[in-house]
This record gives sequence, C-alpha cells and structure tokens, in this order.
Amino acid sequence: MNAEIFAALAQLEKERGIPQSYMIDKITQALVAAYKKDKDGYTDNVFVEVEDNDMKMYVQKEVVDDVISPATEISLDAARKINKHAQLGDLVNVDVKTQAFGRIAAQTAKQVIIQGIREAERGMIFDTFSSKEHEILTGTVLRIEPNSGDMTVRIGGGNDKTDAMLSKSEQARGESYREGDIIRVYVVEVRRSSRGPQVIVSRTHPGLVKRLFELEVPEIESGLVEVKSIAREAGSRTKLAVCATQPNIDPVGACVGTRGGRVGAVVDELHGEKMDIVVWSEDPEQFIASALSPAEVVSVKVLPGSAKACRVIVPDDQLSLAIGKEGQNARLAARLTGFKIDIKPASQAAEIEAAELAEAEAKARVPEEALTAEEE
Repeated sequence: MNAEIFAALAQLEKERGIPQSYMIDKITQALVAAYKKDKDGYTDNVFVEVEDNDMKMYVQKEVVDDVISPATEISLDAARKINKHAQLGDLVNVDVKTQAFGRIAAQTAKQVIIQGIREAERGMIFDTFSSKEHEILTGTVLRIEPNSGDMTVRIGGGNDKTDAMLSKSEQARGESYREGDIIRVYVVEVRRSSRGPQVIVSRTHPGLVKRLFELEVPEIESGLVEVKSIAREAGSRTKLAVCATQPNIDPVGACVGTRGGRVGAVVDELHGEKMDIVVWSEDPEQFIASALSPAEVVSVKVLPGSAKACRVIVPDDQLSLAIGKEGQNARLAARLTGFKIDIKPASQAAEIEAAELAEAEAKARVPEEALTAEEE
C-alpha cells in the first residue's frame, strides 16, 4: 500500500505540480483525523512517521500495571511484546494497522486528501497568476452571459490555466466576441475567494496599451524609450506620452515604426482605436502643447496660484480640433498632463490679456489704498 501511495504522489507531482511533501502532510493529517474519529478516547497520542517512502502510524501509550484507559495506556506484558525492555512508566509506540479503519474513518481520510489537492491547486494557480498581474495573456472565450454581457475567458496553458472574468465594463466599446474566439487580455488583479483564485482581466485598462507597445517596440522593452503617461478612452482614442532616455533617439518615431508598422500592429489589436503619440517634457507648458496634438498651439500659460491649471491659445481655425469631438481631445490631454486646460481662440487673446492686466492692477491698488487710509 505504501508503494502505491508514494507512486501516486509522484505522479500527482509530475502531472499537476503538487509537491509530494505537501500531500504527505495532508495524508498524515487525514490518517490521524480518521483514526480519532473511528476510535474513542484517542487524542494527541496518535502520530504518523514517514521515512524512505515508508509511512507508519503509531499510538503512544504509557506502560501501567492496571489498564484503565486503553486509548492511552498499555499493560506491561503487552508492552514487552513490542519492546522487551519496556518498564512501568515508559512510553511505547503501538503500530496501527490502517486497514482496520471503519468506513466512516476511511471516508474522512479521503475527503481530507481531496481537499488537500484542491487547496494545493488553488494555491498554485494564485501564485502563478499573481506573478502575471499587469501582464498581457492570451485566452479563449468560454462563455458570454446573455443578460450582463460578462465573459469567462480561459487563460494560461498546461497545468497553469484558469478561468478569468472579463466584465462588460472592462470590454472596449465596439468590440464583439463569440464563444471560442482567441482574445488578448490585461491581468488587472488576482483575488483570493472561497471558490479559489479569481482573476480579473480587462480590455479597457491603459496598461494594455503600454504592454502592447512593449511587445512591438524593442526600444521600450530595453528602456531606451520610456512611457511616461497614458490617457485612454477604450475603443475610441488613446494618447501616449513617451520620452527617450538617451540622446539621438526619436521616441515617437520608435513607437510609430517604419511606415507605421509598430503603431499599426497595436491599433489592429485594439480594433482600430486611434493613437496619438507625443513627446513628454519636464516643461509643463511644452508638454501641454504636445498633448493637444494634432492641434497647433500658439501659447500655453500655467495660471499662477492655481491647482495645476493652464490657459491655451490656439489659432481660431484650430479651436474645434484642439477641443475635439465632444471635448475628447482636450479631455484626454488633461488626463495625460494632469492639468486643467482652458482653451481659447487667438482672436480672444488680446481681450483676455487686457482683462488679466486690469485685474492685476486692481489687486495692486488695494494695498496702496489701504495704506493711504491708515496714514490719514
């Protein structure tokens, strides 16, 4: 029986990756629990020893003259059949024949072992996919809920596979899938739950765009080009701010690729989502001007005393382009830069400057008037 057990454990480790040591611990716990359930009065004096692929179970009993509690005591004559040198007061390990277990005890042991296998597999799945958080994985659409539109996606391969949840809110607008389709997803989070690890994936997360560019642009993967920030409205448009970590490298050109091949591969994966790639700058005014691409910018002024707000002047014929359809271009630029952006046409620039000058002069007069009143 021992040979069969250890052969089965070796096979389990080979096929499912569950360590033999882990399952041996579970089996020993199961055997002890089963024996205690089958025999009244047995407590912590039951234990299992494993050595050289041999598993034996013992009950430790005290040698006494008059046995009152058979679960913990043994007579001197019986003890000397086990150890001929046994004396009163000694502790003797009595071999337990597990074949004598009752049906209930055997069922208990079986359930503990099965539970141990499930826990081990869940733990391994959690560890495997926790290490893949914020990465892109390829999966297969298993099921689409007809009411909610939520999708179950099988990700991973071999022994390391599990079902992930792609909720409707994490699906990009305009994308449509059927059961059996192959899909790339971004692993947002791996959670522990009573039913095992729960993997949350997304098609709308900005991290998906970043990882796709890392796959297509060697300069990003090697660190020569760095992605500084991303603003995305999934299924419609994304703005990407990049910079070079070394001189003589064009970060935008590296991302676009020859004849747009690199950015084109990303756009294809995102089903036609538009990409604006701009150069990041430490100078906020220069960065904001770039972020409003493709619109031309006349000037950018960071407003003093404000919580990251600025005013941008653009040519009159560029105003609608700078703002974008339904304000999308300005909205994405604001997210990309972290600034509140107020866009004005050049025709109003002189009027705005005059109003600001008048306001500044009015504020300057207030302290002077207050000082004159005090002197009087």
